Amino acid sequence: MSQTPLGPTSPSDHDDFTVSRTYSGYVLALLFGVAVLNMLDRQILGMLVVPIKAEFGVSDTAMGFLTGPSFALFYAMAGIPIARWADRGVRRSIIAIGLLLWSGLTLASGWVSSFGQLVVARLGVGVGEAAGTPPSHALISDFFPPERRAAALAVFTVGASTGVAAAHLVGGWVGEHWGWRAVFIVAGVPGLVLAALIRGTVREPTRGRFDGGARVPEREDWRAAVRVLLRIPSYRHVAASASLHSFAFSGSMIWYPPFLMRVHDLAQSEVGTTLALYSSLPTGIGIFLGGILTDRLARRDVRWLQGYAGVTMLAFAPFALGFLFLPGRSIAFASLAIAAFMMGASTPGIHVTTQALAPARMRSLASAINLLLLSLVGAGLGPFVVGVLNDWLEPRFGDEAVRYTLSLVALTAIWSALHNGLAARHLRADLGASDRGRARRDA
Repeated sequence: MSQTPLGPTSPSDHDDFTVSRTYSGYVLALLFGVAVLNMLDRQILGMLVVPIKAEFGVSDTAMGFLTGPSFALFYAMAGIPIARWADRGVRRSIIAIGLLLWSGLTLASGWVSSFGQLVVARLGVGVGEAAGTPPSHALISDFFPPERRAAALAVFTVGASTGVAAAHLVGGWVGEHWGWRAVFIVAGVPGLVLAALIRGTVREPTRGRFDGGARVPEREDWRAAVRVLLRIPSYRHVAASASLHSFAFSGSMIWYPPFLMRVHDLAQSEVGTTLALYSSLPTGIGIFLGGILTDRLARRDVRWLQGYAGVTMLAFAPFALGFLFLPGRSIAFASLAIAAFMMGASTPGIHVTTQALAPARMRSLASAINLLLLSLVGAGLGPFVVGVLNDWLEPRFGDEAVRYTLSLVALTAIWSALHNGLAARHLRADLGASDRGRARRDA
């Protein structure tokens, strides 16, 4: 089967930026830490839904708003401007500033005296976290050549699942013994240290160094850049798939803890341990192995970048339903572990396809558009829709309402897989067009 290359595999002849593999690995380790804290501070609320709801006397809908739109709307609004800044500015500094902002406000959340103050703090956390992923993706693309990029992006993405595991463990054990306010304090402090390390020790690489050292024009209308990206058929389907993927992930991760507390009657610390072992760990393994397998399959046929993601998302749905409905904790938790592995394995292809399709000068923007949709459809609507439906179904089903709501969320994975398949149909032609465009710019 013929193969379309993912791009140049060595730096531009004019690139004087050189680093060792060890240093590239060090930078990746720091960015891994960014991903951990990004997801830790985002997902920690899922473990705190029950105690915060009890203290402030609010509904599931209000908690859905706190965990979804209050964060996601500002995350989304800040995403594209920050990404455009990252496509022109010093990316290490942008990451460090964002990390300081979201970690500081997470820390401050431990001292709020009202539900409204907590909402305001989460708005600021959303703005800060918008500076995390797009510039990190762009840095990884300039530290790692295309044939190693999916694995590097997979390592970064494993940081997200590690952050979810940390949220489960910290939220469960610290929350049960010292209360929900202590959880925010413990979660906020590490980011202040990591921000200083990134600003002080990370070198800024030549932009587009594996793509002919692509230069960024002095002025470029971001709306025109968005139109360029959205004219790429496979990019449109990748963005749609990523949105639905995020809807399933975000809705599940925020509401699995209340599900386990309400339906399985687990204590908060038990929920944290259970989800860390049966959800976060398998997700991380799935992401890592999925990145390696995606790289290998894509060398044979680039359509596997999306084909593998589609197959694993299809497999996620029945096992997620098994977790929600199978009798007995052992078999239900085993089903959760398989579902989590499949969810993780589907992730690397989304990120590497976005980076491969986008011109070097638009990579942060391309990630930001994905994150805009992930935020509005996934992180924004996912938890909020579950909260609204919980309140709607609660008079009939009581504490079981969350089970039926989460089953609807699981089925969106099938819709996501459909877009993966459609993206795969266009991918070879679109990557070929992207390579020809790079060749014309370099000529």
